[in-house]
Amino acid sequence: KDRFLPKLLSGEWTGAMDLTEPQAGSDLSAVRTKATPRDDGSYAIEGQKIFITWGDHDCAPNVVHLVLARIDGAPEGTRGLSLFVVPKFVPDASGAPGEANNVRCIGLEKKLGIHASPTCTMEFSGATGWLVGQEHCGLAHMFTMMNSARINVGVQGVGVAERAFQQAVAFAKERRQGKTPGDNEPARIIEHPDVRRMLLTMKSKIEAARAICYAAAVAADYAEYLEDPDDRKAAAAREALLTPIAKAWSTDFAVEAASLNIQVHGGMGFVEETGAAQHYRDARITPIYEGTNGIQAIDLIRRKLTSDGGRAMRDLIEDIRETAESLALSSNEQLPALAEQLADGADALERCVDWLLDEDRDPQDVLAAAEPFMRMTGDVVGGHFLGLSALAAQRRLKEGQDNPDFAQAKIDIARFYAENILSAAPGLIEPVTAGAGVLFDVAEEFLSA
Repeated sequence: KDRFLPKLLSGEWTGAMDLTEPQAGSDLSAVRTKATPRDDGSYAIEGQKIFITWGDHDCAPNVVHLVLARIDGAPEGTRGLSLFVVPKFVPDASGAPGEANNVRCIGLEKKLGIHASPTCTMEFSGATGWLVGQEHCGLAHMFTMMNSARINVGVQGVGVAERAFQQAVAFAKERRQGKTPGDNEPARIIEHPDVRRMLLTMKSKIEAARAICYAAAVAADYAEYLEDPDDRKAAAAREALLTPIAKAWSTDFAVEAASLNIQVHGGMGFVEETGAAQHYRDARITPIYEGTNGIQAIDLIRRKLTSDGGRAMRDLIEDIRETAESLALSSNEQLPALAEQLADGADALERCVDWLLDEDRDPQDVLAAAEPFMRMTGDVVGGHFLGLSALAAQRRLKEGQDNPDFAQAKIDIARFYAENILSAAPGLIEPVTAGAGVLFDVAEEFLSA
């Protein structure tokens, strides 16, 4: 810690996480990189890692790799993995980068997007490394960072979506095509209903995704810093539940938002001149790395939902119902309609939770429910937060605070979300509860026929 952390925290040195191997992507139980103990307490690291973000570069004097490897004689599977710190240059007695370590980049990937980020294939040929934490606890140690990283990737999705949205709005305000009813002059495309629908879809889902990511991050802070142990435990459960939603739902929408930006631009979005295509390319990685969104969905239903018998999810559903009740009791005539949609969403979510938690449920049917359940959960939780936003806006209006137009816009955005996104949640009950049958009824030879 004394040797590496000050340099990493200051940004003088950079870090890289080295998990993936050619045969071990999402399934890290197949990791083969070996660690052989040496007499001086260090280890000789031998193996190859792929898809290593910022694995090697010239932007810092040293790169510190955190490497998952298997100590000689360790058990098979993930329980046999340990974590090692392996620097590009071994620090000398003064702490400065010393002699080169036996780790090198043997390839740079040519990627669809994120071209400013070097993605490397790294080869460890007896590289010197030191054990981090305890033997055979490497994956648990790595997840200390990975859970945070998943929230960060959710925020990355929000950021790409927000930039795509801003670009789409700016273009829609300037571009003139067609005429609106009763007007003979060419109209700005932002005046056409279909373009407004695309822009409001982007706006409302970005606000929902941002709120989900914020809520996950706040729960993480509460889990660490609240004084009462029971409060910390409840916050940790909320953080665990929201993290896969923040990662998967936000990044799935990032791709959708970047695609909508291209659509708003029309043909100009499909050419490189406008820059709209770059957001689409850059967004596409976010549902893949830090755990694919399919795995996030499985994590939600197989671990986060079942670890406490569904209590954390039921507590969240109760919060959603309270928001719906507050909306229903509002004096603003627009908010009770939001309450109905949100209550219906909570009912749909609870019905699917009951179905998933049935102990007699076929595990294959549960796995088949993962993606539509994730989509439903994100839609409903997003509606919950936009409902809270609408209630806060209503309080501002009643108190006569400045900028009433801004407050009214928040209510209108929540209305759009409820009518166009949240309203679809009950329709996802059927795909959640349909089971895996039809997925395998079509034989493999006919998938390509």
